[in-house]
Amino acid sequence: MKYVMSFGRFWWDFVVGDDWIAAALVIAAIGGTAALAAGNIAVWWVMPVAVAVVLYVSLRRAIAA
Repeated sequence: MKYVMSFGRFWWDFVVGDDWIAAALVIAAIGGTAALAAGNIAVWWVMPVAVAVVLYVSLRRAIAA
């Protein structure tokens, strides 16, 4: 059980790290892209826009802190 907990903690720290909001925005961007793609909509542009938004939000939070 100790190995399972250690494995889970590693992945939590790796994915979420210090900024849980950035991780949540990335998950929302992936989900939104998948939802739009399921509707046969050209969504190649969603992820570059999402990356720019997440970077902007993350940098604004870092500057304000």
